[in-house]
Amino acid sequence: MSMIQKIKAKASANIKTIVLPEGDEERTVQAAAILKKEGLAEPILIGNSDNINAVAKTTNSDITGITIIDPALSDKAPLYADKLYELRREKGLTKEDAEKLILDPMYYSIMMIKLDDADGLVSGAVHTTGDMLRPALQVVKTKPGMKLVSSSFLMDCPNKELGENGLLVYADCVVNPCPTAEELAYIAVATAETAKNLCGIEEPRVAMLSFSTKGSAKHELVTKMQEAVEFAHKIAPDLMVDGEMQFDAALVPSIGASKAPGSPVAGRANVLIFPDLQAGNIGYKITQRIGGADCFAVLQGLQKPCNDLSRGCSVEDIVNTVVMTAVQAQA
Repeated sequence: MSMIQKIKAKASANIKTIVLPEGDEERTVQAAAILKKEGLAEPILIGNSDNINAVAKTTNSDITGITIIDPALSDKAPLYADKLYELRREKGLTKEDAEKLILDPMYYSIMMIKLDDADGLVSGAVHTTGDMLRPALQVVKTKPGMKLVSSSFLMDCPNKELGENGLLVYADCVVNPCPTAEELAYIAVATAETAKNLCGIEEPRVAMLSFSTKGSAKHELVTKMQEAVEFAHKIAPDLMVDGEMQFDAALVPSIGASKAPGSPVAGRANVLIFPDLQAGNIGYKITQRIGGADCFAVLQGLQKPCNDLSRGCSVEDIVNTVVMTAVQAQA
């Protein structure tokens, strides 16, 4: 059973409600129909019901039993607007502006998960990451004790000797361009949590990556990763995290034993933290394109799961992202 099949099994065992702000987008409607039919999640489509039903007819999608909500007609819109105003008035949001914003499907959906009317959110077939992340940070906010939002990439590799039976979790590959040592430590903690809760990795082993292993090179970039390890030990004393180390030292037992003898992580890492966004983004694409890994991305660090899609996503991508969001919500 592949990683995504295992995640789907988890999702179907404890159905969660996931709101889709882009409710009249063709791929989104098709994905919602599949999710409902296969019992993977309870999707909610946000938008004009006539438009959504027209899309469903055009795409031959059976959306029977799927909840459709038009913010302009919603009985809860005034309540959501009031709550949004309470949350943002100190930042200068007026009551009138809150009433206008709540008609935006994205803000309406964000307030749904804030007030527990949905368990998670998925968007991005039309909107940019910023379109979703901005209101999510304003309203949902980060988890207690977590200082930033980051991304994890779940890499299901054909070489089952790597990581956890071929499964590796990479971070951060999407959100934070140049994280500080302290921010890298928080990314490490969040990614280990993702590995455990979403991927079922019982013992996350976190490697902080660099071009150096255990002081083999001297440079400020190396020092940053060494400091990140120290920060991680402070904020999560029980987390198995080590570094700095090179990619091969993290993954290959013989190289790990040679370059970092005695390390609890070297040669057996299943969570890899890259020093910056350039390295992380390049790394996951090399693993995907040359290494033949199946790749799945999620955001982490928010109090309620909100996940982003590529605007070039397929129906299958949307289904998979909703399923992962549902399992994040279970945790």
